[in-house]
Amino acid sequence: MEASRDKLPRGLRNNNPGNIRRSGNNWKGKLPAGGDPSFEVFVDMAHGYRALMITLRTYMTRHGLTTLEGLLTRWAPPVENDTRAYINAVVKLTGFTPNEQLRPDKRTLTSLAAAISRVENGVDACLEDIEAGWSIM
Repeated sequence: MEASRDKLPRGLRNNNPGNIRRSGNNWKGKLPAGGDPSFEVFVDMAHGYRALMITLRTYMTRHGLTTLEGLLTRWAPPVENDTRAYINAVVKLTGFTPNEQLRPDKRTLTSLAAAISRVENGVDACLEDIEAGWSIM
């Protein structure tokens, strides 16, 4: 079982579907450093989705980033990513437009979490894991 887990995309191996970088945040369900020097590792996917959705909500409510353009330019900055391609992929997956005003509600955050997970990991998100993450926010 462990050998097949090694073949999973990094975000899925780490139960971190958004590939959140390691930081000083004391996330609920965060495992101690050691498993991955660059990215957070969570006890399960629900906690990884929780962290992803909380981060997006924070971008919206504290930083005023209420469009895909704003959110994803911060989430996937051009210095590390093809941000335009990332935005285009999320537009296609969610149906939101790049400059549509978004709200930090369940529909928006769960849709964004599923799309970001798909872009980051190359496979469709498990909606049950996203719902579980929402339920512990």
